[in-house]
Amino acid sequence: MTFQETEKVELKSIVQEDIKKEILAFANCNGGTIYVGVSDHGEILGLEDIDASTLQISNMVRDSIKPDITMFIHYEALEYEGKSIIAIHIQRGVNRPYYLSKKGLRPEGVYVRQGHSAVPASDTAIRQMIKESDGDSFEDMRSIDQALSFDALKQEFKTRKIPFAQAQMQTLHIQSTDKLYTNLGLLLSDQCPYSIKVAVFEGNTQNIFKDRREFSGSLMQQLHDVYDYIDFHNQVHASFHKLLRIDNRDYPEVAVREALLNSLIHRDYSFHADTLISIYPHCMEFVTLGGLPTGLELADIKLGISVCRNPHLANVFYHLQFIEAYGTGIKKIMDSYYGKWKQPSIICSNNAFKIVLPNTNAGQIVKEDSVYYSVDSSSVAPSDTLPSAEEKILQVLSAQKEITRKEVQELLEVSQSTAGRILKTMVNRGRIIKLGGSLTTRYRAIR
Repeated sequence: MTFQETEKVELKSIVQEDIKKEILAFANCNGGTIYVGVSDHGEILGLEDIDASTLQISNMVRDSIKPDITMFIHYEALEYEGKSIIAIHIQRGVNRPYYLSKKGLRPEGVYVRQGHSAVPASDTAIRQMIKESDGDSFEDMRSIDQALSFDALKQEFKTRKIPFAQAQMQTLHIQSTDKLYTNLGLLLSDQCPYSIKVAVFEGNTQNIFKDRREFSGSLMQQLHDVYDYIDFHNQVHASFHKLLRIDNRDYPEVAVREALLNSLIHRDYSFHADTLISIYPHCMEFVTLGGLPTGLELADIKLGISVCRNPHLANVFYHLQFIEAYGTGIKKIMDSYYGKWKQPSIICSNNAFKIVLPNTNAGQIVKEDSVYYSVDSSSVAPSDTLPSAEEKILQVLSAQKEITRKEVQELLEVSQSTAGRILKTMVNRGRIIKLGGSLTTRYRAIR
């Protein structure tokens, strides 16, 4: 037999460290054979102790290459010209890319066969091998970065008094069964490469910035930091009815919370771009990468239908009691604006999802049977802008038992007919009940 190096044949004179790279290269490509005891020119040199050399190579493979590749390697002792050599037959592995455990899933740790040589794989080639082996699910793919820490995530579990150890990491799919971190692990790690950018603008355009911040780190850390930042800018406006002070925040806290959680859990992380949150005087916008899942329409989302793009990530948030795993986020946002002068809106494209939360203190309009009545708030300072008419009436009724039309007229500073129409609308909606006759009419909240 003539020995010659080819794309599927490698020759080695002795057992040496770089044999691991050749084994990796064959396993990551189309397989091949390494003959040990044969020079680069095909001269048969032989090995003194075949068993010892085979054991040395086997131990080297088991200790230095991840994931386990031993089932794809077969060792064969051969005799040529009275000399003993080893043939190492390597099949193409199913858990590619295989890599040197000390180097990780980086070009210096992953090798492929190129011509007659083993060469470092490119980042693109590594990602493609991961995709081919692990499938299209971003969460389940092995993370290229395996040097991960989880300080923020561990603190969250500790705060909730929920166990978090090796077993939980695998159950939650943060680690695969071979103890490699997945992309889900990457998202929850302190080394998460994705971030959220938040900007506060002077006007209703993006011409003048008042402030801007970028939040990075574990998604858990981003959740807390971004919410605190938004909460700081979610101002409280006060109005008064007699001696009663009525406080209203620009944005319902429930809506802010759910919109933020939605932007983290449903984002398409296969795109490397930032989530954007823009705060204007009149509204707040959450723009997230990833359009609607295939087969769903915007009307389905508003009805409460939920198809999660990142089910494992959602499961972690569910275990930490941030969500209910029932697809109620959008409904909670809409419900938090019930009776307000303007409602949230959702805008979708093929690759992006935007939630717009209106500032409830930026103005007010009361709607009755497709007719809009403006409530004049020019008599109060900007910081004391009135909340929506219905909400203000209900707030007064939470402090006193009943209210009359005349009191509503004075409270909202509107005409007699407008006050009557507002009260009629609230009765029709089942928010209040009407008591008494024509001269003693009064209204009470339904509790």
